[in-house]
Parts: sequence; C-alpha cells; structure tokens
Amino acid sequence: MRILVLLSRIPWPLEKGDKLRAYNQVKTLAQNNEIILIALNTDRKADKQKAFKALQPYCRSVNFIDLSFTGQLMNIMASWIKGLPLQTGYFYNRKAARKIRQLIGEYKPDLLYGQLIRVAEYIRHEPLPKALDYQDVFSMGVKRRLHVSAWLMRPFLMMEYKRLKLYEAAVFSDFQLKTIISKPDRDLIPHPDRKHILVVPNGVDHDFFRPMAGPKTVDLVFTGNMAYPPNVNAAEFLVRDIMPLVWQQRPATTVMLAGATPDPHVRALASERVKVSGWLDDIRLAYAGARVFIAPMRIGTGLQNKLLEAMSMRLPSITTPLANNALEGHDGLNLLLGDDAASLAACILRLLSDEGFAETLAGNGYEFVHQHYNWAQASARLEQHFAEIT
Repeated sequence: MRILVLLSRIPWPLEKGDKLRAYNQVKTLAQNNEIILIALNTDRKADKQKAFKALQPYCRSVNFIDLSFTGQLMNIMASWIKGLPLQTGYFYNRKAARKIRQLIGEYKPDLLYGQLIRVAEYIRHEPLPKALDYQDVFSMGVKRRLHVSAWLMRPFLMMEYKRLKLYEAAVFSDFQLKTIISKPDRDLIPHPDRKHILVVPNGVDHDFFRPMAGPKTVDLVFTGNMAYPPNVNAAEFLVRDIMPLVWQQRPATTVMLAGATPDPHVRALASERVKVSGWLDDIRLAYAGARVFIAPMRIGTGLQNKLLEAMSMRLPSITTPLANNALEGHDGLNLLLGDDAASLAACILRLLSDEGFAETLAGNGYEFVHQHYNWAQASARLEQHFAEIT
C-alpha cells in the first residue's frame, strides 16, 4: 500500500511526543508499505539535512514544506474571522496546500494519513481513503490549562477551547478512520460516534531504552520538552510544592529537570538541589543517573512517553492519576500514584528510603511496559485498519 503521511512538524529530533509517534509509525509501517512523507515546518532552526537522513531510509519520498512567519500571522487572522481554531490557522497555508495537492496527484497514494487535527484542513475534502490521528484531545488540553493560566490569557484559551471542540467534531465524518492514543482520550472526543475511534497506543523502543548500569548522580528526574505548558506546570509543581515536603525529611534530595528548550519559568527553578539540564544528546543518561522518576502531571492529555521510557529503563516511577488514565498502570504494583503534593512527596520518600520496594516496583514496571507498549504491535493494528478502508 502507498501511504501519504502528513505531519504538522518534521519528526526529527524526537524531543516531542507527536514527533516520536510519527517517526516510529513511519518506521514500522514502512516495513510493508511505501511511505510518502510530507512534514510542515515552522522551526527556522530545524536541521532539515539531518532530519532527511534520519527519515529517508523509511520513505520513498521525504518532503518538508516551510511555513513563513508572515503567512502564519495572516492565516491565524483568517482562521479567527472564519471561526476556526487558531491552531488550524497557524499550520494552514495556501501555498502549502497547493504543494500537498500536487504531491497527492504525483504519487497517487492509496491512503492519506494525517497526524493531529492541525493538518486536517489540508486533506479532509480529498476524494481518497483518509485516516486522521487525533492523538490527543486538543480541546480538553486547552481547557485544563485555563485554571493555571494568567487571567489575561483565559478569554483567549476559552475561545480556543470552544473552537477546537467544534472542529474536532466537524472533521470526524470527513475521515473513514479515526485513531487516538488512549481510551480516556477517545471518550473525550465531542462526537456521538467516538466509540468507533480506533485506539492505537504509543510504544517504546525497548532496545534503546533499556536498563543501563552506572552511578546515580541525582535522586529524582523529570524529563520532557520543557517548553510545553503541561511540563512547565509539572516542573513548577514538583520544585515549589512537592519538594519542600520532601526536603523537610531529606534535605539533601536532588532533582534533575531534563529536556529541550527549558522555559524561563523552568530555568528559574535551578538551584544547588535542582539541576535544569536543557537539551541532552542522549536522554537515557538522565534516566540512568537517577534513582526515581516522577511525572507530576496536572494538565494535558494523552499518553506520557516519558513514563514508558523510564519504566522501560527499569526506573521506579511516580505519576498522577491524570497521567495514569492513559497508561493504565496499577498503583503500588508497577508504579506509584499521588494526586496532590503531600501524597506525591510521600511516594518519593517511600522509594528513596526503601530500596527493596523500589527495585520490585521498577521490575514490575519494566515487565508492564514490555507487555503492553510495543511499536510493532500498535502499528500492525493500524495497518490492518488501513487495509479495511482502502
């Protein structure tokens, strides 16, 4: 089957969740299919040559379409007037649309596969079999940011939430197949037929994210794109609310916030006991150098890849019920859950003081992700449903 994959970002490097999902799906789908890849690009600093080298082995054709800053501003204004989500305007460009139609005509794919509603406007009306990966519920992600955002931003976020909710429902019938990352996310899609959305979970590269021997240089690690609002919120929550409770009993406890492009709010958290790493060439070193992993997520949607990676590296892990809704782990068996600062601090203290329990929890978590989260299995299911609509 010839599949044209349309992405809102170049899926390299793999520092963001949507890039990770796209890259691994392309890589596994390419084993039995021919991939025509189109990736929009808004990053002026993107190393397109390096990205091309990473993607070319899996694709018949790799196409990057740059979106100009001026064009983005104009299209955001156009989307505002039309009542569309601002995210749709940010990623939509008429010149890009013409290029995409040209590539569709040139390669004549059997299927169009778009990742995220950001790209739906480009292909929703094309007369070909189509699949849309909602991945996350953008509307709910924006709604959850309302209560932690500055009051000046709240009217804009409320407007975007309402528009996203309408748009998520509006594009539903334009695609023969809809996919999403987890059951809890599927149940939040604002459409009466949401139960028909195919759940395709993420996987984890278990050969890459494997246990690594070495010295433990910090007690706790939290990883992720540190410019992403849910991660910024979680980092502040960890350092300002959770850790003071831990430090009351274990004053020497250290934390690493590891990940690309740390927001100024994240950089401001750095201290003698809190290290902000910024970009790391090998994120595994951050996991391997820590005794405990924590993801204290309070906002956001979707499956946390950081949890899969930490557990695959046999690291005892802590998170919140919100993040675990998609993961479906078992509290006290393969990870620990806390829903507020006090309970999360108690989880940290328990793991740092009881090495035997920490090792058992880490082992159970390792087995859990190996059993349930595998890119090959997830993509095989996706490929099967692709065949059914073509």
